Amino acid sequence: MQKLVIEGSKSTPDINFDPENNILSIVGQSYPENAFKFYESIFTWVDEYLQKLETEANVKIDFALPYINTSSSKCIMMLLEKFDEAFLAGKNIILCWYYDVDNESELECAQEFTEDLSLPFSLTTRQG
Repeated sequence: MQKLVIEGSKSTPDINFDPENNILSIVGQSYPENAFKFYESIFTWVDEYLQKLETEANVKIDFALPYINTSSSKCIMMLLEKFDEAFLAGKNIILCWYYDVDNESELECAQEFTEDLSLPFSLTTRQG
C-alpha cells in the first residue's frame, strides 16, 4: 500500500500516513473551504488501510491540530470513529494528540473528541 502524503497549506494540515511503519500523522490547521472534499481521499485511504491491517500490528496516530473549524471537526470525528471501530475489532491503535499548553481551546477540542472514543487516547503538550 502506498503512503498518503498531502502537503499542508495555510488552511489544511500536513497528512503523512506511512502504512509500512504504521504511523499516521495529521499536523496543522484545518479550515479548508470544503472539508469533506479535502478529507474524502483520507477516508478512502484509511478504509483500505484498516482492511489490510494485520491484527498484531501496532498503529500510532499523531494529531496536532491548533485550529479546527466546525466542518473539519465533523470530518476528524468521522476519521476517529473509523479508528475506534478498528480498535474495538481488535486492532492495536494508539492515538496521541499534541496540544499547545498555551492554547486552552485546543486542549478542550481534543478532550471533546476523547469523550466518544474507546481507543487509547493520550493528550501531550507541545511547545508553540
